[in-house]
Amino acid sequence: MLTFLVFLPVLGAIVVATLPRDQERQAKPTALAVTCIVLAGSLLLFALFDRDVSGLQFRERFTWIGAGEAGFNIQYFLGIDGLGLTMVILTAFLFVVAILISWKVELRTKEYFAWLLVLETAVLGVFTAQDLILFFLFWELELVPMYLLISIWGSGRKDYSAMKFVLFTITGSALMLVGFLVLGFAAGTFDMELLAQMQINDAAIPLSAVFLLIFAGFAVKLPIVPLHTWLPDAHTDAPTAVSVILAGVLLKMGGYGMLRILVGILPDTTQDYAVWLASLAALSILYGAVITLRQTDLKRLIAYSSVSHMGYVLLGIAALGQVGMTGAALQMFSHGVITGLLFVMVGMIYDRTHTRNVNELSGLAHVTPIIAIVMVMAGLASLGLPAMSGFVAEVMILLGAGERFVAPTILGVIGILLAAGYILWMVQRVMFGPKDPRWAELPDATSWWEQLPMAAMLAVILAVGIYPAPLVDLIDQAILPLAGRLG
Repeated sequence: MLTFLVFLPVLGAIVVATLPRDQERQAKPTALAVTCIVLAGSLLLFALFDRDVSGLQFRERFTWIGAGEAGFNIQYFLGIDGLGLTMVILTAFLFVVAILISWKVELRTKEYFAWLLVLETAVLGVFTAQDLILFFLFWELELVPMYLLISIWGSGRKDYSAMKFVLFTITGSALMLVGFLVLGFAAGTFDMELLAQMQINDAAIPLSAVFLLIFAGFAVKLPIVPLHTWLPDAHTDAPTAVSVILAGVLLKMGGYGMLRILVGILPDTTQDYAVWLASLAALSILYGAVITLRQTDLKRLIAYSSVSHMGYVLLGIAALGQVGMTGAALQMFSHGVITGLLFVMVGMIYDRTHTRNVNELSGLAHVTPIIAIVMVMAGLASLGLPAMSGFVAEVMILLGAGERFVAPTILGVIGILLAAGYILWMVQRVMFGPKDPRWAELPDATSWWEQLPMAAMLAVILAVGIYPAPLVDLIDQAILPLAGRLG
C-alpha cells in the first residue's frame, strides 16, 4: 500500500511527460486524477490505522543493498506511525490543491505537472522511509523538481532564488549525511526502528557532534534563524502552487526529521541541547514576527511569518514532553493548511492585479468579496483565533513548553501578539481600505478550480479547530513512545 502511494505520482509523471503533443491538455486532468488517488489512499490508511497499537504499521521491508562482510544492509523499509500518517495526509491533500490552482499554467504544461508529481513522490518517501539512507535519498530527490519548478516557472530573480534554495539544502544535507553514516557505522544498521531501540556509545565522533550535524540539515529546512534566508527569496519568486507546497509540506520535513530522528534516536543528546533549542525557537518566533511587520510584498510577508510559526514547532519539540511534541506535530499540519491557503489567496490576487505590493492594493473586498472572505478567514486562522486549527496547536505548544521553559514561552506569547498585528494590518490595507479605481473591474473567484481548494482548506482548518481529537489521537500514537523514552 505504501509503495503504491509513494511511487504512483512518479508513474503518473512518466505518463504525463510522454503524452503526445496533440494531447498535451490531458496533462492537467491526468495529474489531478493521480493526486486524488493518492489522497484517497491516504484517507484509507487513516481509516484502517490502529490507534491502540504503538509503533509502525503497514510495513514493507526487504534488503535493498547488501553489505556483504560489512555486517549490515541498506533496506527498502517503509512504514508509518501516527506522525508519518499525519504528514502523508497533509502532503496528499496539498498536492491536490497545487494541481487545481495550476489549472491556468500554459508554459511547458507537461513538464510542469510531471515535475510536480515527481516532487510528491519525493516528499511521500521522506515521510514513510524507515531506513536512514533511503530517507536521505528521498530527501535529496526533492531538490531536482523544486529547482526546475522555481527556475523555469517562477518570476523575478527566479534563477538566483532556485540556486540559493539548492545550495542551502545541499550544504545542510551533506552535514546530515555525515551524521547518518556515523550513526549507521556505530550501530551496524541504518534501520531507524532498530536505532531508536539501541544505546549508541562507540561512535567515531561524540554523539553531541552527531546531533549537531543532523540538526543542521533539519534546521535549514524548517528553517531556523539564522539559516532561513533562502525561504523569502524562494517564496517570492516561486509560482503559486510551488509556494503552497514549499510552505505547506517541505518545511515540515525539518520538523518531522527532528521528531523522528533526533528525538527518536538520540533522546539523551536532545535533552542536553533542549535549552539551546528553546532559545533558537524563541529567536525565530520573535525575529520572524518583527521582520514580517516590515514587509510590503504579500509573499515575503507570509514567508517571514512562516519563519515565526516554525519557531513554535521547534519550541514544542524542545519541550520534550507529550503535550509540547504533540502540539508541534499538530502545528506542522495546521500551518501547512493555513499558510497554503494564504499563498493560494495571494496567488489569486496577483493573477488579477499583477502586483503583490500592499501599498498598491486597497479596497479589494468591494469587488472580490469571495476572495476577501477567504483571505480574512485564513488570516484569522494564522494569528491563532479560537475554533481554528492554529489556536489548538499553539495552545498545546505553549502549555507543553511552559512546564519547562518560562522565558521562551513568554516570548512565544509575544510572538502571537505580533502575528495579530501584521495579519490584521495586511488584511485591513489590502481588503478594507478605500476603493481604488484601478481595481474596480477585478473578477472574483468564480471558477471551480479556484473555489474547490478554498472551500476544502477552510473546511479542514475549521474541522481541526473545532474537533481536533481524531488528529491529536493519531499523533499521540507516535508521540507517546517518544515521551516515554524521554521520561
